[in-house]
Amino acid sequence: MLYQREREQLAKIVRNMFSRYETNTAGGNVSVRVNNQHIIMTPTHMSQEYHCNISPYQVLVVDMDENIVEGDGKITREINMHMACYKHNQQIGCVLHAHALKSMVFATMGMDMPNLTESTQKFGDIPCLDFAPATSKDLADTVKHHMENKALDSITNVMLLNKHGVLITDTNLIKAYDNLGRLEYNAYIAEKALLFDKLGICTIKNKSLNYNLDE
Repeated sequence: MLYQREREQLAKIVRNMFSRYETNTAGGNVSVRVNNQHIIMTPTHMSQEYHCNISPYQVLVVDMDENIVEGDGKITREINMHMACYKHNQQIGCVLHAHALKSMVFATMGMDMPNLTESTQKFGDIPCLDFAPATSKDLADTVKHHMENKALDSITNVMLLNKHGVLITDTNLIKAYDNLGRLEYNAYIAEKALLFDKLGICTIKNKSLNYNLDE
């Protein structure tokens, strides 16, 4: 089996995502660049049909022309969004799209998420992008334009997809999944902090602090 270790790791992580409410039966998909010729990617309907309990062989090996090289399943229609990220920067090694429970509050409301925790400061702003329909070319273009406007060399990108979910890129799968966990904790904190602020219990203070950004 091609890329067995990498496909086993990806299958394990998407199972964790589902069990931790970091995605749901409405979707989510993850891909990893293994070299200049191939990515590995979760198949379409991995959440709806399998509840993310997929085997390593269901993780598809796909070439850069979006052809399946190996694996049991079909390619998700959101591959265009993944490819837009990989073509943006050759250093991007993972694209993670999820319907994470707490972050979905901000995505559904079309709100930028306040970045409040120390562990998320490396993200910078956490924007909610303009709405574009799921799986559409417009959505892929919206993501591409955001990344281009952010920085041509951006590798770590964390954004909310309006009414849809979250999208994260980084150099590898472990870092991207780590970012998802950090984002979800920040979403929980931000939701409560906004309520405290609105109720007059405690005001959100936007101070410039000397955060430790080392990983």
